[in-house]
Amino acid sequence: MKRLYVFSVRSFIGPFVVTFCISMFILIMQFLWKYIDDLMGKGISISVILELLFYVSADLIPLALPLAILLSSIMTYGNLAENNELTALKASGLSLYRIMKPLTGVMLFIALSTFYFANYVIPVSTLKWHTLIYDIQNTKISTIITPGVYSDKIDGYAIKVDKGSNNNFEGILIHVNTDPTKIKTVRAKEGKIYKSVSGKHLFFELHDGFVTEELAPQYPTYDVKGKIINNQSNTHPSRRSSFTTATYKIDISGFQINHSDQDLFKNQHEMLNVFQIDDAIDSIQIQANKISANFLSSIKNESAFYVANHFKADTLDKNMGQIIASNSIVYLDSLSKQEKIAACITVSSHIRRLNQNLQGQHDFTETLHKNADLYYIGFHRKFALTYAIIVLFFIGAPLGAIIRKGGFGTPLVLAALLFMLYFVLLSIGEGLAMENMVSPFVGMWFAPLVLTPLAILLMRAAANDSQIFNMEIYSKIIARFKRKK
Repeated sequence: MKRLYVFSVRSFIGPFVVTFCISMFILIMQFLWKYIDDLMGKGISISVILELLFYVSADLIPLALPLAILLSSIMTYGNLAENNELTALKASGLSLYRIMKPLTGVMLFIALSTFYFANYVIPVSTLKWHTLIYDIQNTKISTIITPGVYSDKIDGYAIKVDKGSNNNFEGILIHVNTDPTKIKTVRAKEGKIYKSVSGKHLFFELHDGFVTEELAPQYPTYDVKGKIINNQSNTHPSRRSSFTTATYKIDISGFQINHSDQDLFKNQHEMLNVFQIDDAIDSIQIQANKISANFLSSIKNESAFYVANHFKADTLDKNMGQIIASNSIVYLDSLSKQEKIAACITVSSHIRRLNQNLQGQHDFTETLHKNADLYYIGFHRKFALTYAIIVLFFIGAPLGAIIRKGGFGTPLVLAALLFMLYFVLLSIGEGLAMENMVSPFVGMWFAPLVLTPLAILLMRAAANDSQIFNMEIYSKIIARFKRKK
C-alpha cells in the first residue's frame, strides 16, 4: 500500500504543478490587461511591477487552485485508466475508493492549507496590492502631460508643454476654462509639477511667466425706449500680470482615483480574517441597535403624551401627574373651525416629517445590513472555497477514470467546461447575495452545493464501471430512435 500511496501522489503532483502554473499565468495576464493603462508608460520600475504581481498572485489563488485541482485530477486518473493501470489496481482487489484514498488525504491537506492561506495571507496580500495600485495610479498625476500635445484630462483645463520629463517641463501653457465669463491663460518659461500630500490638488511651480485674463464680450444695455445705452459687445476687457516665481494650484480631487489609502482599506471585509470579520459584524450589530434605540427615543420625545407621562413618572407624584395628564387633554369638538384647520395642518406636517425620518432611518438601517452582509459574504467565502476544492476533486477524479483519456486534450476541454460551470454558479450566488436576494450563506455555498450531487453521481458511476460517456451506447440509442420513426 505504501507503493500505491507514493505512486498516486507522484502521478498527481506533476500535472497539478503544471496546471496550477498555467492557471496562475493566465489569471496574471488577465490582471495585467485590466491595469495595462496604469502600468505601462508611467516610468514604473520593474521591481515595483514584480512586487505588485507577487501580491496579486496570492489574491488569484482562490481562482487558480480549483481549476488546477479539477484539471490535474482528470489528467491523473485519465492517464491511469488509459494505461490500464487503474484496471490492474481494480483487478488486484482494490476499489476505486481505496485507490483514491491517498489523493483524498492530499486534497484534505490542500483544502485546510487553502483555508489557512485564505484566512491569514490573502487579506494581507489584498491590502498590499490595493495600496500599491493606489500609489501607481497616483503616479498618473505627474504623467498627464505629453510634450507638444494639449492635455484636457483635467476638467476645465487645457495644458501644454514644449518639452520636459520627470516632473520638470519647459514652455508651459495653461488655459483655464473653469469660469465661462472669463478666459485665463498662464504661461511660464519653465516649471515643476507635484501633487499635494492629500492627493486632492496639483501644484505647478512656475518661473518667468505671465498671466492673462480676458473677460467674455459684454451684452449691450438698453434704455426704456429700446435705444442702446452702452454697447461693449465688441470690447474684451483684459489684464496681464507677470511673475518671476509663482505657484498655481489645480483641484484634482475627482481625477480618476478609485482607491483609498491603506488606513481606509484595512477594515474592509476583503482584508479581514474570519475572527476579525466576526468582531466587525458584532460592532455593526451594536451600532445598529444603538442607532435604533436613539431614533426610537427621539420619536417618543416628539409626542406630548409620552413627554407628559415621562415627566409625570420622573418628577411628580402620581396624583399630580394625573391632574396634569387630565388637564393636557384637548378634545377636537371643543375647538373652533379655524383651530381645527390649524390642528390638522400641524398634525399633517408632523406626520409628513415623521414619515421622512422613518424613511431615512429605514435607508440607513438597510445600509448597515448590506454592510454586514458583505462581511458575512467574506466569512462564508473562505469556508466555501475549502469545500469547493474537495468537491471539484471528487468530480475530476471519477471523470478521468470514466473517460480514460490523459494528457491535455480531452481533460482540458472537460475541465474548462466544468470550471466555467463552477465560475458561473459562483458568480450567480455571489451576485444574488450582494443584491440581498438570498442570504450570504446560500449565495457563497451555492456553487459547491449544486456541484455536490454531480460529484456523488460520478463517483458511483466510476466505482461501478458505468459507461455513461461511452459514445457507442449513445449511437445505438440514437439509431434505434431513428428506426422507430
